[in-house]
Parts: sequence; C-alpha cells; structure tokens
Amino acid sequence: MRNCLLILIISLLSFACKFDNPEENTKPQIVATTSILADGIRNIVGENADVVSLMPAGVDPHLYKASVRDLDLLQNADMVIYHGLFLEGKMTEIFEKLAFSQNLINVSENIPQELLLRSGPEAHSVDPHIWFDVSLWSLALAHGSEELIKWQPEWKTTINKNTESYLSQLALLHQDNLTKVAQLRQANQALITAHDAFSYFGRAYDLEVLGLQGLSTLSEPGLRDLTGLVSFIVERNIHAVFAEQTISPKAIEAVVAGCANQNHEIKLAGPLYTDSLGAPESPAGTYIGMVKTNVQVIFESLTQ
Repeated sequence: MRNCLLILIISLLSFACKFDNPEENTKPQIVATTSILADGIRNIVGENADVVSLMPAGVDPHLYKASVRDLDLLQNADMVIYHGLFLEGKMTEIFEKLAFSQNLINVSENIPQELLLRSGPEAHSVDPHIWFDVSLWSLALAHGSEELIKWQPEWKTTINKNTESYLSQLALLHQDNLTKVAQLRQANQALITAHDAFSYFGRAYDLEVLGLQGLSTLSEPGLRDLTGLVSFIVERNIHAVFAEQTISPKAIEAVVAGCANQNHEIKLAGPLYTDSLGAPESPAGTYIGMVKTNVQVIFESLTQ
C-alpha cells in the first residue's frame, strides 16, 4: 500500500514539473479579428508570438457577434489587433471598453483620410475593405509593425526584417495585379459583385467596379438597383458576374436571371474571397494566395 502511495506521489510531482518547466511556457498570444489580418500579423511577428484569428475563415465580419468565448479570448490575449474603419461593426463598443485594460492596435488608424473611400459624410460610411488595394494594405501592416515594436521593443530586429520581406512580396503582388487588370480594361469589362467590397481594387487598378449591395452586407438591394445593373451588363456585354464566399448568392443570381430575360447569357463566376481567407492550406488560405486566386478567377471569367 505504501509503495502504491509513493508511486502516485511521484507521478503527480512529475506531472506538475512538466507544467512548471520554464522551457514549456507559451509564447505571447496575439488575437487578430479576421483571418486576413491574422495572416499579415503572422508574417510580421514570425516565431515571436502565437497569432489567433478571432473569426474563422468564411465568416462575414460585418455580421459577426462576439460570443462569451470570444470575449474571454480577447480579455486573456496579450495583444488584440483589429482592422477598424467599422469593419467589425458589432464589436466597436467592445474595443472601446477593452482600450481601458488591454493592449490594442487598430491597423487602419494611420491611413490618410484622403485615401479612404466613403459612401457618405457619416463616420461609419467609410469603406473598410482597404486590403483590396495591396499598396494600402501594406500601409496598414507597416503601422501594425511599428506598434508591435513599441509593445515589444526586443522584437525590433526580427519584426523589421520580417516586415521588409513581406512588404516586398506585397509590392510584387501589386505589380502583378496592375498587369492582369490592364488586359480587362482593353476588353471593356467591369467587375460586378454581390456587395460593394471591391471599390479600392477598382481605384488601385483602374477597373470599373459595381456592387449590387452597399458597403455592408447588412444592406439590401432594391429593384431599381437590380434593373439598372442588368441594363449596364447588357449594354456593355459583360461576360460574368461574381458571387462572394461569405454572402448568399441569391441576390447576384437574380442579376443572372434578369440578364437571361433580356437574352443576354452571363456566367455566375466565383465565389470570390472578400472579407475572409479560404480554408487553411487552400490556395486562398493566405492573403497573397487570396488576392492571386481572386484576380485569376476575375481575369479568366471576363476574358473567356
């Protein structure tokens, strides 16, 4: 009996030592709100921290409501990083409260106002989809990099090296987009999607872009929007319209049906990745992969 008790005590001590070993301590945890943002931050911090995406791939941030589990994750994180510009619309008050007790970075806060697109004068009318202009997204991540160094100065050398490398990759991606989209302009094509997420893309790469819904997926398209869009497609002989990965295709399917009623057959292509990356390990599972996937689908659908 005494031998059994001794074995039990030794086992418990060994188990406790396993978790007391300083070599087993976890890295700082950074919580980024979306999968797109989390991917960028991972490229910047490298092995210095564990980066977690609050919203899983495929989730629409416009509609996202934080759960009790999410609140625990945010409060227990060493750092919380979010997009801002009202992308995480239903979480704005949460960030305001967290600011009193938590380390927070708003990656978009230093984007010059003149570079932001708006649908009206209200603060929440700003278009948050800045990642569709790769050069603008680079500015946001560069700001995030600077703020991370302020938070952890000992990471400066690594973060600067990682940021320079990643921004160089984004600069090449930006140039590739310019080359591909130039051919779409020559074909007199336009990008038509379910909601107005690609305005920055259109401005950056000089492509006409139209969305059936507004900036937020909370808005609903009206009959006049649908009729006007169908007329535009028929007049311009547009070859395809595009569904989006986080949005029901019903509204854009109505556009396809409206074109058919006017004897203009059009492809429903996609879905394009808009507010979220694709599944991990998929071609669109990283930001760079997502952009490349979108541009290739757009290019092939509008030129064939």
